[in-house]
Amino acid sequence: MIDEENLDPMDESAEQPGDPTPADAELPPVTEPDGQSADSTTETQVLHDQTVVSGLYENYFLDYASYVILERAVPAVEDGLKPVQRRILHALREMDDGRFNKVANVIGQTMQYHPHGDASIGEALVNIGQKELLFDTQGSWGDVRTGDGAAAPRYIEVRLSKFAHDTVYNEKTTEWQLTYDGRKREPVTLPVKFPLLLAQGVEGIAVGLSTKVLPHNFNELIDASIQVLKDKPVQLFPDFQTGGLIDVSNYNDGHRGGKVRVRARIEEVDKKTLAIRDVPYGVTTSQLIDSIVKAAELGKIRIKAPSRNVAAVVDNTARDVEILVHLQPGVSPDVTIDALYAFTDCEVSISPNACVIIGDKPHFVSVSDILKVNTHQTVNLLQRELEIRRGELMERLLYSSLEKIFIENRIYRKIEECETFEAVLQTIDKALKPFKKQFYREIVEDDLIRLTEIKIKRISKYDGFKAEELMRKLEQELAEVEDNLANITRYAIAYFKDLQKKYGKGRERKTEIRGFNTIAASVVAAANQKLYVDRENGFVGYGLKKDEYVSDCSDIDDVIVFRRDGVCVVTKVQEKVFVGKDILYVSVFKKNDERKIYNLVYLDAKSGISMIKRFPITGVTRDREYDLTMGSPKSKITYFSANENGEAEVITVNLTAQSSAKIKQFDYDFASVGIKNRSAQGNILTKYPVRKLTQKSGGVSTLGGVDIWYDEHLGRLNRDERGRLLGKFDAKDSILVIYKDGQYELTNFDLTNRYEPNEIQSLNRFEPETVVSAVYYEANQKAWYVKRFKVETTTLDKKFSFIGDVKGSKNLAVTTDHHPRIEIVHQVKDRGPVEKMVLEPEGFIEIRGWKALGNKLPFARVKDVKLLEPKVVKEAPAAVQTPVLAEAEEPETKETAQLGLFS
Repeated sequence: MIDEENLDPMDESAEQPGDPTPADAELPPVTEPDGQSADSTTETQVLHDQTVVSGLYENYFLDYASYVILERAVPAVEDGLKPVQRRILHALREMDDGRFNKVANVIGQTMQYHPHGDASIGEALVNIGQKELLFDTQGSWGDVRTGDGAAAPRYIEVRLSKFAHDTVYNEKTTEWQLTYDGRKREPVTLPVKFPLLLAQGVEGIAVGLSTKVLPHNFNELIDASIQVLKDKPVQLFPDFQTGGLIDVSNYNDGHRGGKVRVRARIEEVDKKTLAIRDVPYGVTTSQLIDSIVKAAELGKIRIKAPSRNVAAVVDNTARDVEILVHLQPGVSPDVTIDALYAFTDCEVSISPNACVIIGDKPHFVSVSDILKVNTHQTVNLLQRELEIRRGELMERLLYSSLEKIFIENRIYRKIEECETFEAVLQTIDKALKPFKKQFYREIVEDDLIRLTEIKIKRISKYDGFKAEELMRKLEQELAEVEDNLANITRYAIAYFKDLQKKYGKGRERKTEIRGFNTIAASVVAAANQKLYVDRENGFVGYGLKKDEYVSDCSDIDDVIVFRRDGVCVVTKVQEKVFVGKDILYVSVFKKNDERKIYNLVYLDAKSGISMIKRFPITGVTRDREYDLTMGSPKSKITYFSANENGEAEVITVNLTAQSSAKIKQFDYDFASVGIKNRSAQGNILTKYPVRKLTQKSGGVSTLGGVDIWYDEHLGRLNRDERGRLLGKFDAKDSILVIYKDGQYELTNFDLTNRYEPNEIQSLNRFEPETVVSAVYYEANQKAWYVKRFKVETTTLDKKFSFIGDVKGSKNLAVTTDHHPRIEIVHQVKDRGPVEKMVLEPEGFIEIRGWKALGNKLPFARVKDVKLLEPKVVKEAPAAVQTPVLAEAEEPETKETAQLGLFS
């Protein structure tokens, strides 16, 4: 249970609402402008009952804040309901007759308990109904995905669900209080036997306080409650009706300061169309579309220009969410998906703030705390119900025993001669005296009166055997109740399991838990501007349209500038910005790009020496100037090149005719210069004056291949050593992706590529000699086949189906292991016994083309296919060379020829 003393309540240093102001509290004196006390009597004014207005404001505000917190906005931890929700449920219970009620009538009934108007009641009622847990509904109740509101209260109907009847109500365990007008009674809290607050979630804004508990999955809550009862650790994460994807890495158990990121699920229909299949929690389809259109207008994403016939964004939402986004030709779908997450409501961040009322005070707690309170409260309620039931059974047993004794011992005849009712009771009491020791409590007057009320007809038809049988059943039930009370934890676990069995079907998790990568906005932003440069005057920007064009860029990019004086500066792209005169090079800057290498030669003005250096620029402080020379005034760059993949060219150095060098022209290869940081001075190119530097030939990359990793959790490639190492990639290398649905695809190794982990069977660096083995069902032949093939296609970003395009065909297993082993569960004949076999495709079929049908499996039916660990094949030892015989060579036999011992 929660220890209230150790929780984080609101600041209690201020006066609590409802604390009476002392009648004799000393108030500060009020003085007149002339300095005289206001108590003095003047001819114009006499002041009586003085009150300080600031004190009134403080008390009234605290009273109001306390009322809003306790009676309007924040739920109670016991039942997870706000007062308006609790009163709605109570009103529905009072009206319940098994039939649907008009919502308008329910609102009217609730107003007997909730004095705040029909609008707040109707809104709360619809909100509960849309969560599809406590209510059965009829009519149009709106849609949380599209934001459509419910129909008018007179058109829609509601009744309590069976789940609500089973878990929310029990007259005997409910604590009651009078309503606001004192005419009726209402529950203080409802005896809810389920973590309802966590299942439904809640939001509320009070005075200086708010609460936000996210909804959780029904079945997971029950499983977690069982874990709590078993004293095992639990971990809960939100689950939303709207589905989507959720990153819970910073959920922090629902504490204040935690955060979850929720994304819509976006699929690539084709290279020109994206489909959004759901919306994040709290976002409607119209809001999502508006955010996409706005991002497109700002140039963050590139979608197709709307025309008369086709809109850029089409909302096809009906039973399921479907929003189609049409892209401009040539735009990458993968980059656009990232841009949608970065710039639109396709991704939202939600901060939970679990604030609940505990002991008439608001407390900030965690989701686990709420679960433990609700679970232990369920146990306590179940125990109270059992105790009440035990009392009822014991009373029934007592009365049945009294009745049996009263009739079988003919005590009713002894009262025939009694003249007064008191004498009747005394006679019965005296007759029962020998039997009183067998009763669990003392026999009181009310028990005797009940015996006198037995009708003669019942006495005449009394059957002792049936009475004994009834008492045995009561005793068995009582024993069962006693056993449940003695093992209350076991009973509570069985109760939760029964709830899950009855109501858990169809309440599986809708929101997929997945880690998200952090999307750099500058990487995925569409190039919505054009970058220009005025080299002579030192300006760059997208507003210099009459000057030299550099490249496309986005308005959130940074640009890097190298000047002739050896200074480098990075600044944010603007319409027009001054970066210094005599610009040598300008480009869009990519942070942490280690493969872009700058080659330069500079003349040190102090020594007259020409220095050569190579360096990357990965991270800088914006608008700070970095000197790439030795720092001598009037030093200058004499040769410069920027190389995207670390290329090292060869330059020709021409010295001046007046120099004393013997060789006045020579070549120099940048590959001989090591790559260091930007502040390094570099190597000496020549001590003699240089007349001219020219590039003799382009170079190749000196960086080698790039190590690429695949994060199977995120479905993204990276160079940060996260996930599985795919290998070292050169420019011409590609990735082979094999999908579970029987398709394969070759892609490049761009880090912006997206791969859906749930759809992928294998993802590896493509090797032309890779052999793919597959078991699949061919719908046209209605048979199961095995095939082995090599990938023969070279087209990138296009899927090819290796199981054919016949509808109904399906892939059962596919692998790129060198020596695969596949377990097949099958029936040789229809209705025959189920058998298992291990298939080694290497020995079953030879390698053919990817379009080939393969070899048919000789089974009537394949039940299941499972990939096993590949076969371990030891490499054959190298053949030992047979020494040449001195006298005569050994003759070659058939056996030795087959073994290849002789050449």
